[in-house]
Formats: sequence, structure tokens, C-alpha cells
Amino acid sequence: MQGFIQQVLNALQVGSVYALIALGYTMVYGIIRLINFAHGDIFMVSTYVAFFVGTALASYLLGLSGLLLFVLTLIASMFATSLLAVLIERFAYKPLRYAPRVSAVITALGVGLFLENFTLATIGPDPRFLPRFFTVQTYTVGGVAFSNIQMIIIVVSALVMLVLDTVVRRTMVGMAMRAVSWDKFTAPLMGVPVDRIISITFAIGASIAAVGGCLYGMVYTIDPYMGIRIGWWAFISAVVGGIGNIRGAMLGGYILGFVEIFTPVILPASSYRDFVAFSILLMLLIFRPYGILGRPVAQKV
Repeated sequence: MQGFIQQVLNALQVGSVYALIALGYTMVYGIIRLINFAHGDIFMVSTYVAFFVGTALASYLLGLSGLLLFVLTLIASMFATSLLAVLIERFAYKPLRYAPRVSAVITALGVGLFLENFTLATIGPDPRFLPRFFTVQTYTVGGVAFSNIQMIIIVVSALVMLVLDTVVRRTMVGMAMRAVSWDKFTAPLMGVPVDRIISITFAIGASIAAVGGCLYGMVYTIDPYMGIRIGWWAFISAVVGGIGNIRGAMLGGYILGFVEIFTPVILPASSYRDFVAFSILLMLLIFRPYGILGRPVAQKV
């Protein structure tokens, strides 16, 4: 039982990051019906912003506490990543908003490749580590070991998702986002500034991915190609939960976290993880193509 609980904590840690990234996919798709394949690489950029900002702050402001250093790094990463996402939307996606959908998808793939190769050319391929914001402390309760970093990742992710859910459901911006998602052609007639809401959606999705990037970089190494696999797993999370549904993306992220952690426990090797993840995606697309919490949408013609 202790081993099972240990693996559950590990799954919650990984699933929290997947859920944060999946939210960006599902929000953009819910608003403009675009699968933003560059989102995984935006997540990658956020980790590098956190690396450089955190390193600079740790070097020049030696008196800062670890908590304040983490908060400042997180804010800087969220701001820079949101700005990047808004610029990408404005100059790459907006001109193609009424073009055939395949044009926007190809553009998203191109933007992702550009971010990967630009990062590789300017920064290099060497793996890097975020500064150690907190001293790692390990606790054991009932035979189950967990660290303070693990708890920070789980708790911060849960708080961010709770705030996002509240914003979308309880604020005027959230109401406008849901109106545009429901009918982006009628929403302007009701006084909703569609272009501004789309930009806000991209900014919010990218800033949440930046939170995931900072939390991910506290545990794992970062490199220019990290966004490919993590982005695909986050995309699968969004589809499994019901792409376009915020709570579905959260659920899908945790499901994929459990798949990643428990696959090596049940099957002979960890190399089966991708097989299991894509098998779940395939089966869901066959029997419930709109996802666990998604709903079929009837399109009037």
C-alpha cells in the first residue's frame, strides 16, 4: 500500500504539469477551434525565461529568500510567455482566422519548429537546470516519502487551476470567453470585443503553461526539444478530457500523469508509456470522440 500511495503522489506531480499545459490547448481550441501545436514550445520557452531570470536574480540579489526568488521568477516567466503568445496570435494566426483550417494548423507547426530551432541556435543544446529556489526536504509519513518540492508542485498547480476555473465561470472576461466560444459571429453583436478576448485567451493559456514550466524546471532538466514530447502528452490530455472543456483538460492531465507513472509498474518497461497513451487516445476517439467531459456539438448548416 505504501508503494501504491508513493506512485500516486508521483502521478499527481507529473499530472499537475500536464494539466497546466493542456489548459492552453483546450482554451485556444474552445475559442477559435485551432489546435495550437506551438503551445508545447511556448512551454519550453517559459522554462528558459525562468532559467535566465532566476539565475540573474540569484546572482545579483543574494539577499532574496527562496520563496521571493521563485515568485519573481514565476511572474517574469508568465509575463514574457504571455507576450510571446499574444505576438504569435497577432502576427501568425490572426491573418489566417478565416482561411482554411489546415493553413492555421500548418502555421502552428511552423511556429513550433521556429521556436525550437531558434532556441537551439541561440542558447545551445546543453541541458540546463533552474536555480534551486528551495532546499529539498524529504518527509516520511506512514512509510510514504515525499518532498517539499513535490508538495509545492501539486499545491501550486491546484491553486492555479482553481483560480482559472473561477475566472472563466465567475468573471466578465470569462463570460466573454464563453460567449465567443459558443458563437464568435454573434458575440460581437452583443458588444463582446472578439479580437481582445482571443488575445486574452492566448495570454492566459501561455501564462498557465509558464507556471507549469517553472514547476517542471524545479525537478527536471530543460532543453530546446523538451516541448515536443511534453506538448504531445499535454495535447493527448486535452483530447482525453474533452478538448474545449477546461475541467476536462485538468482531468486528462492527471489521467496521463497516472499513465506515465503506473505503466512501468504494470508493464515490463517504461518504453510502453507512449504506446499506452496513444492507445487510450485511439480508443477514446473511436468510442467517445468528444472526450470524457466534452459534449458533442451540433453544427448548423
